[in-house]
Amino acid sequence: MTIQLIDLVPGTLRRAWAADGTCPDLDVYALFRAHRVAAPDRIALVDGAGTLTYAELDLRARAAAAGMRALGVCAGDVVGVQVPNGRDAVIADLASAALGAVALPFPAGRGVAEAVSLLGRSGARAVVAAAEHRGAAHARDLLAAAHLLPALRTVIATGPHEPPPGSVPWAEVLSADPCAFAPARPDPDAAARILVSSGSEADPKMVAYSHNALAGGRGNFLATLIPDDVPPRCLFLVPLASAFGSNGTAVTLARHGGCLVLLEHFSPQAALAAIREHRPTHVLAVPTMIRMMLDQPGTAPLPPLTALVLGGAELDAATAAEAREVFGCPVVNLYGSADGVNCHGGLGHDPGGDRGPGVVVGPPDPRVAEIRIAPVPGEEYGEIIARGPMTPMCYVGAPELNQRYRTAEGWVRTGDLGTIDEAGRLRLVGRLKQVVIRGGANISLAEVERALATHPGVREAVCLGVPDTVMGERLAACVLPRAGRSLTLGELTAHMQGLGLDRGKHPEHLLLVERMPLTPAGKPDRDALRELILRAR
Repeated sequence: MTIQLIDLVPGTLRRAWAADGTCPDLDVYALFRAHRVAAPDRIALVDGAGTLTYAELDLRARAAAAGMRALGVCAGDVVGVQVPNGRDAVIADLASAALGAVALPFPAGRGVAEAVSLLGRSGARAVVAAAEHRGAAHARDLLAAAHLLPALRTVIATGPHEPPPGSVPWAEVLSADPCAFAPARPDPDAAARILVSSGSEADPKMVAYSHNALAGGRGNFLATLIPDDVPPRCLFLVPLASAFGSNGTAVTLARHGGCLVLLEHFSPQAALAAIREHRPTHVLAVPTMIRMMLDQPGTAPLPPLTALVLGGAELDAATAAEAREVFGCPVVNLYGSADGVNCHGGLGHDPGGDRGPGVVVGPPDPRVAEIRIAPVPGEEYGEIIARGPMTPMCYVGAPELNQRYRTAEGWVRTGDLGTIDEAGRLRLVGRLKQVVIRGGANISLAEVERALATHPGVREAVCLGVPDTVMGERLAACVLPRAGRSLTLGELTAHMQGLGLDRGKHPEHLLLVERMPLTPAGKPDRDALRELILRAR
């Protein structure tokens, strides 16, 4: 079953962005291949197994594409990829692009129920999965669930562990003749990749992106953070299989001819060691990871960086200032999502002293995504909507999401509240969906998290709602204290009272954690935190 992916952005706009050079108008593999021809000996990838040049990576990608074609993978087929960060993930990505197939990466570590949901709803024909990853046998589990996936033909098992019976070993796929393979030349406006949301819906959303939206729109985002046009050297601490990680193969390699520095699993010690050893220009991470790195003894001195690029969650001012001092580089707080919005302040952004509403994000870049504010009845601020070269085609297997989040003209409704200030900068004020309803009153989680983050004893704060028989929901704060600090609920609410935050928005439960739990995508795990709070109560 080949799924039908309809582009909800008007075709005249897509062609205009290609004609004026905003998008390269080439498919991802063709872009990568151009760098391989121009600089075959340039290092493309660094991981735990060593380095690969562009020529070496290309040979492996072509071999994998030939091997997958022999297994029946055709242009337009969806290929799932559940592999940790490393060369296998990049090879699978490039091989899918060379076949004209649609890659569906999702992070290693996610359970089999979620994998089955993603593969089933997308109609995936094949999946490349780790034989074993941190105690999870992904390939074996998918084989056991194959009866639930009628479209799935092949499970390819990667990694050093023994492939389970019934799977195709990755080594066998890579043994195909790369010289006999002729790459497809898909339409640059056709689907190249399906991005998976971090799971705020009942089932994670899947969003289809074209070659031009990835290499063009998302590629333009990274281009603004490369000041000297020298190919970037990017340390990805987030999974390449996350929405943020989609800036890896298609953007860092194919668009910009850069180098990927990859860790199979994040730890603050390994991340700091990688910066010292491999000297990246850019580090891409979520704020929680940077906080964990800052708490390591002996963090400084570090080799110079061009930028820390942080996304997936808001970054408080105290952490941003500390990171700028310790890492000695600009800290870029990216506002973006898999749904199709992207905005940041660039390398020179410093919101210090700003007293306006919400958080200053930066000026929208029309070469990435134009941003407007749509009125919302009953709200002081409007909803942020976006449309531009990086806008995805559509949601996959979910027409109801297209109706809910896309307009007839192709704009994406983000569900976030914001405003454009007099300087033309986007300000993020809150979220329509991330609220706790306490006794009929809405409490913005983002607003309370920002207030908590200003307390000198708070390293990180995550708020969420817990059920209550009287009020419906009550607000709980999960707080990681700074080293050597002990915090109480009374101390935190007094601080918030001093900030002028309405008493009805004060947390009523406090959970202190020694380490913030993370999802496989690297974001704070709100479900795990909610379970800890309920257990403590």
